[in-house]
Amino acid sequence: MNDIVVFGATGFTGALTAEYLSAALPEGASWALAGRNRQKLEAVAAKLQGSAKPELVEADVTDEASVRAVAESARVAITTVGPYLKHGDPLVAACAAAGTDYVDLTGEPEFVDRCYVAHHAAAEKSGARLVHACGFDSIPHDLGALFTVEQLPEGVPLKVEGFVRAGGTFSGGTYHSALGQFARARQMIAAASERKKAEPPAPAGRRVRGIKGHPHREPAVNGWAVPMPTIDPQIVVRSARALERYGPDFSYGHYAAVKRLPFALGGMAGVGVLMGAAQIPPLRRQLEKLKSSGDGPSAEQRAKAWFTVTFVGEGGGQKVTCEVKGGDPGYGETAKMLAESALCLAFDDLPGTAGQVTTAQAMGGPLTARLQAAGISFDVV
Repeated sequence: MNDIVVFGATGFTGALTAEYLSAALPEGASWALAGRNRQKLEAVAAKLQGSAKPELVEADVTDEASVRAVAESARVAITTVGPYLKHGDPLVAACAAAGTDYVDLTGEPEFVDRCYVAHHAAAEKSGARLVHACGFDSIPHDLGALFTVEQLPEGVPLKVEGFVRAGGTFSGGTYHSALGQFARARQMIAAASERKKAEPPAPAGRRVRGIKGHPHREPAVNGWAVPMPTIDPQIVVRSARALERYGPDFSYGHYAAVKRLPFALGGMAGVGVLMGAAQIPPLRRQLEKLKSSGDGPSAEQRAKAWFTVTFVGEGGGQKVTCEVKGGDPGYGETAKMLAESALCLAFDDLPGTAGQVTTAQAMGGPLTARLQAAGISFDVV
């Protein structure tokens, strides 16, 4: 039994995750790399500098037995194999059945909702913790909102807004996942509806909701804020529903922060065009060719990338501004967040949770502390 297994280790982000884990594993830990091609696994393993050599496991998402073997061979399973709506369900199902903790990089709302409906109950029964969105989607936003809440009074209504700025290249996997979701708007809405029916009602006496914002000038970022319809605000709201620390009445708004209004409006128009094109199969296939899910930028390009998420929180007559900052959001920091999430689940003293849970709900402060030690800052400004 290994402590951690990395499924998809031969992909670009999977290899970065393996590289990070190799250096970060505690003494005595055991781990494995899993993928379809043994020669490629051997090539990844040969580049690792850590002293703990990984076991190599051949597995394919289309082979149920091999995926089950991966889940049953480790305490925590990491997967970077996306798009998750296409490739992700077999490993989630296997982990839920085996009682194995699971982390991924998905930013696909439909996948997350369908997994909840299909596997949450089984994971609760087995004790598995299924933690989606453990990369830039959505750790800085989920843990950043929690960090901000913790600076405000307890037991009072709270409002938090997050403003995202970033420079760098988003991953090919993220691009392909986004195209897939744009093409499945009706299915995404249906999955959200199914999940809502399956979830228990909100705790009595508490209200949690997302803010449907609009473009506006935002002093906290000295620029314009544009609503950002990613999975991140959904994750934050789910954390708030699960944790009483968010207060009796919590609201959250999520925005991209830009310096100039024309740029913001152009970005919104570009997303609209991309969403429309994704509905047309021939156009979507052409768009998919623009960026391979297995490629990524050079180390020099990644070193220049960065992100900042500014949070403004209010409640109980107090107001606080917090920031989460890091380096390359699409690759380097995403691999770091994913690896640290797995290490946290495997080795840290955490609250007793099971089923499909968020990073704030499952790991909260211990994961924040890990990320701070790894160079991602959480500060009151």
